[in-house]
Amino acid sequence: MAREPLRLLRATAQRAGTVAVSPLRRFRRPSQTSSPAASPDRTAVASTPFDPAALDPTARPRPLVRAAGLAAVTVLGAWIGLLVVGSVHISVGPMDTRMALRPSLTGGTKINVAPLGALELNSHHAPLRLDVDVDRLDPIRSQALVDHPERLSGLQDEVASDVTRGTLGLAVRSCVAVVFGATALGLAVYRRPRRALAAGGLALTLLTASGGAVYATWNPNSVLEPRYSGLLSSAPSVVGNARSIVTDFDVYQRELARLVTNVTQLYEATSTLPAYQPDPTTMRVLHISDVHLNPAAWHIVQSLVRQYKVSVIIDTGDTMDHGTSAENGFLDPVSDLGAPYVWVRGNHDSASTQRYLAKRKGAHVVDNGDVITVAGLRIAGIGDPQFTPDRSAAAAGDAAEHSAGRRLAEAIRDREAAGAPVDIALAHNPIAARETDGTVPLALTGHVHHRRTEVLPGGTRLMTEGSTGGSGLRAVDDGTPDTVQASVLYLDRDTRRLQAWDEIDLGGLGLAKAEVSRHLPAENRPGATPTPTTP
Repeated sequence: MAREPLRLLRATAQRAGTVAVSPLRRFRRPSQTSSPAASPDRTAVASTPFDPAALDPTARPRPLVRAAGLAAVTVLGAWIGLLVVGSVHISVGPMDTRMALRPSLTGGTKINVAPLGALELNSHHAPLRLDVDVDRLDPIRSQALVDHPERLSGLQDEVASDVTRGTLGLAVRSCVAVVFGATALGLAVYRRPRRALAAGGLALTLLTASGGAVYATWNPNSVLEPRYSGLLSSAPSVVGNARSIVTDFDVYQRELARLVTNVTQLYEATSTLPAYQPDPTTMRVLHISDVHLNPAAWHIVQSLVRQYKVSVIIDTGDTMDHGTSAENGFLDPVSDLGAPYVWVRGNHDSASTQRYLAKRKGAHVVDNGDVITVAGLRIAGIGDPQFTPDRSAAAAGDAAEHSAGRRLAEAIRDREAAGAPVDIALAHNPIAARETDGTVPLALTGHVHHRRTEVLPGGTRLMTEGSTGGSGLRAVDDGTPDTVQASVLYLDRDTRRLQAWDEIDLGGLGLAKAEVSRHLPAENRPGATPTPTTP
C-alpha cells in the first residue's frame, strides 16, 4: 500500500508529458473515471520523456544569463567574421595593400611593411583598429614615379582618393562580415532563426557604434607623431626633422614620397635610402642617461649620432655602477662618439669618476650650477649630492635633492640677470630638477629608469630619460630585460626652444626590437598659437 501513492504520482506525470503542450497543461488532473491502478498501462504509449525542469521554474535560464550569452555569441561571431572575410585588397598609390578592421582595446592604425617593420598612428580611440598590410610595391608604378617626378605633386591626392575608396569598401565588407559571422554562430549555438537574427542585428549595432566612436575621436594630425618599429625605425631621419614638419609640410610630403619610392631598395641595403640633409636652423640633442656600465650603450650612441646628425650628447648621470677607480676606463669611448659630450654626476658616479671624465677629450662636466656653452647651447647643471654605493655615508634623502635643485635654480637666475639666460638645466634626480621650474625652458634628468615628460606649473618642460644601458647587468636579475631608451631633441638654433623629439626604444639584453615615436609640443602642433620666446 505504501507504493500506491508513488505509482499514482509517476503515472500522472507520465500522462501529463504525453499530452502537455504548455507548462500549465502539465498539471491538469487525470480524469475522474480513470482508476489509479489502470493509469500505468495507458501511459505505455508515451513518446515524450518527462522533463523535471518543466516543474521547476528556477531551473530555466535567467534573462541576464541569456543576454550575456547572446552578447558573447555576437562578439565572438563578429570577430570570426572580421577575421575570415572582413578585409579588402586595394592599390594605394604605387603599393598593393590589404586593409582590415580588428578588435582592439586602444584603437589606432597600424601599417605593416613586411619584413621592414611597422608604422603605428594614434588615429582614433575605439574598440576597432585599422590594419594596413603593404603586400608589395608595384615596380612599374614605382618606376613611373621615379622617371616622372612631376607626378609626385599629385601623389597626395591620388593616395587620399585610394584610401577613401578603400575605407568605404572596407566599411561595407565589415558590416557584411560581422552580421554574417554573428548570425551563423547564433544559428549554430541556438538553432533558432529568431535568436540568430538577433545576434546579427546586435553585431551590426555594435559595429555602427564603434564606427561612430572612430568618427568622433578621429585625429588627422596623428601622422605627425608616428611610432616606427623594425627597420622603419630609421624613417624619422629619412623623412625630415620636426621643424620641417611644422613649417614646411610640403617638404615633409616630398620626403615621404621619396621614402615610398625607395622601399624596394631596402630589401637589398638600407644604405640606399635617400639621405636627408638636416635643416641648418635645427639643432639635434641626444639625451641619454643611466648607462650603468653597459658597453653596448656606446655603440648605440655612436649609431644615433651618425643617423641623426647629432649636435651634442647630454648624459644625465649614473654612467657607472659603483663609482670605483677600476671602472674609470669604461669612460674612454666618450672621446670617439662623434659629438660633444656633456655630463652631470649621478648617485652612482663618484668624485673620482667626475675628475677622470673631465680630462677626456670632447667631454664637458657641469656641476655646482656652473654654466657652459656647447654647440651654441647654454647648459647649467649640478651633480647629485648623494653617492649611494658608499655605505659609510648615510643617504640624505629627498631633502638633499631639493637643496641641490635650489642652488641650481639660483645660479640660473643669476645668469639671466646678467643677460645670459640658460637654455637647458641638468640634474640626475627629477626631484632636484623640479626646483628649476620657471627659470629655464627645458630641464633634463634620469635616475628612475623609465621615460616621462611633463610641463611643470611654471612652464619648464621636465624630460626624464629611461636607462640607455637597459639598467646594466642588473637587468638580468629580472625575467624581462629592461628596454634601452634614448631621445633625440630638436631645438631651434635661433631661439634654442624645443621643436619636437623622437623617443627611441630598443630591446634589452637578448632582444632585437626597435621603435621610434615622434612627439610635438602642444605649441608646435598645426593650428596652435606659437609660444612667445625670449631672446
